[in-house]
Amino acid sequence: MSDAVPFLSVCLTVRYRHKPPVLRSAFVQIRAGEVVGLVGSSGSGKSTMALSILRLLDPRATQSEGTVFFRGTDLMKLKERQLRSIRGREIGLVLQSPLSALNPALRIGSQLMEAWRAHSNSSSEEARAGIAQAIENVSLPADPEFLRRFPSQLSVGQAQRVLIAMAILHKPPLLVTDEPTSALDPITAAEILDLFADLNRRLNVAILYISHDLLSVARICHRIAILDRGEVVECDDTATIFNSPAHPFTRQLINALPIAPEKRVFERETHLAELTTVEP
Repeated sequence: MSDAVPFLSVCLTVRYRHKPPVLRSAFVQIRAGEVVGLVGSSGSGKSTMALSILRLLDPRATQSEGTVFFRGTDLMKLKERQLRSIRGREIGLVLQSPLSALNPALRIGSQLMEAWRAHSNSSSEEARAGIAQAIENVSLPADPEFLRRFPSQLSVGQAQRVLIAMAILHKPPLLVTDEPTSALDPITAAEILDLFADLNRRLNVAILYISHDLLSVARICHRIAILDRGEVVECDDTATIFNSPAHPFTRQLINALPIAPEKRVFERETHLAELTTVEP
């Protein structure tokens, strides 16, 4: 796809009933194979952005205006039946609370099979092979014993990996992730971040990585968009955001980080050198 037509281009204004807009012409673009971070404080509209892209907000309680162009098609103009063929198959969604997102009454294998069947009429053998590949892609065991477990028998980290496996079952070209590490301990969160970076490299999947944690976003993102009170106030490559922030809110976020500025700049330069090996 040419640079003239962004892979994903979002410009949204969203308000909840009888309240001021949560998003105000919030604008984000992503190129094919690119990882873009969307960072903001609590209440800035991050989760609203994630759900609005896939039109998962209740239309009876919200009003959405604007455009969501995905591969040249405005998702805001599609009917619900058309959207169902895109959700999960073309755009995967990873939510922040894995144990809430999974059905506690169904075994992991059954939930993965349902997710597969929602977008494919392939044979049972092909379905099992696809599920096994997705499970292996997130570094979980694809053996029958693991797939027979219920969500309550998984750690939070394992449950998050199951959600990611569901999101990549059909190898969608885009993932939208909403605070995917917020419920995890630091070590598990780092492993999940490395997993997203690996999926981006191996599967060339583009990722909108939404988080309040600027450091975790910097670890895997090519560019970072800063969301403040419903508006994207700044968007630039990761090194520029850290070393030459233009907006006062961005500077406030960076100054609040628990590491010394000199070390932060050095780490950003090292990380940028690593990112240049990844073609967006």
